[in-house]
Amino acid sequence: MKIKNQLFNECKLYVEKRERTIREIMTSNKKALLSETKSSAGDKHETGRAMLQLEMEKASQQIAVVQQMKEILHRINPDDVSEVIRLGSLVHTNSATYYLSISIGAVAVDNDMYFVISSSSPIGKLLIGKKVNDIIQFNGQQIKITEVN
Repeated sequence: MKIKNQLFNECKLYVEKRERTIREIMTSNKKALLSETKSSAGDKHETGRAMLQLEMEKASQQIAVVQQMKEILHRINPDDVSEVIRLGSLVHTNSATYYLSISIGAVAVDNDMYFVISSSSPIGKLLIGKKVNDIIQFNGQQIKITEVN
């Protein structure tokens, strides 16, 4: 399953890039907090520190989300194949192809478009546990599952 491996690797790269960006923001904010010196405009100083603290808290929450994504990816073996749709499945339908992993959106591989979605997304929840020829209702559409890898 070359495609599943490529999609899995796209997910890993996405998580690594996101984590690196968040960590860079945290490092930058830490430096800014340490270099922030008391000026004659004390209120301005305190407001700046408070804003940096809020940014740090936001970044910490984002790191927690990245950790959850890593845990989900750790549970996926892209070489596994199942007839029943589950985490790590590549699902072909009459309208689109979905890879159940983490939510990163549309990904192009070899000029084909795949929707990399979380199993907890609205359509992901509908797909979990289904098989080939099952039909789900989503956004007023009937979607038929044509292949599961």
